[in-house]
Amino acid sequence: MNDKDYLKLAVEQAKKSVHEGGFPAGAVVVKDGKVLSEGVSLGWKLNDPTEHAETSAIRKACKAIGSSNLEGAVLYESLECCNMCFSVANWGGISKIVYACQKTPEMVKNFYYEGVTDNQVLNSNNNRKIEVVFIPDFEQECLDLVKEWEHKQK
Repeated sequence: MNDKDYLKLAVEQAKKSVHEGGFPAGAVVVKDGKVLSEGVSLGWKLNDPTEHAETSAIRKACKAIGSSNLEGAVLYESLECCNMCFSVANWGGISKIVYACQKTPEMVKNFYYEGVTDNQVLNSNNNRKIEVVFIPDFEQECLDLVKEWEHKQK
């Protein structure tokens, strides 16, 4: 499998998240070609501000390997992660993040992100850098899923 294949799994997790009543974000952690964990974004449903797809997947991956060090692992995410999840990835040792949909001004305006701070700014100031890759192949699908989720909220 390649980055696009794993990214597609993250998009599928976003769909699962919406099906389970969560926010339309999904994530997958992969190391050495093996999927360690998957995550959905149920924070609003569970009243837990840390239960984002990426943080959930990172927690599960750490438990799966019995370590808080995920060096060499890749985090695949349907939506560009928020600053909290980016920081969790950094603290967890994630080496690379691949995402399908960029943070849009509309999503920031709707408070789906805490602000406009760019993860690349955080990355440039961190001691350990994460390789960050945007693959737009599934971006429209992710944006459509966000719109579908928004419609269900009305």
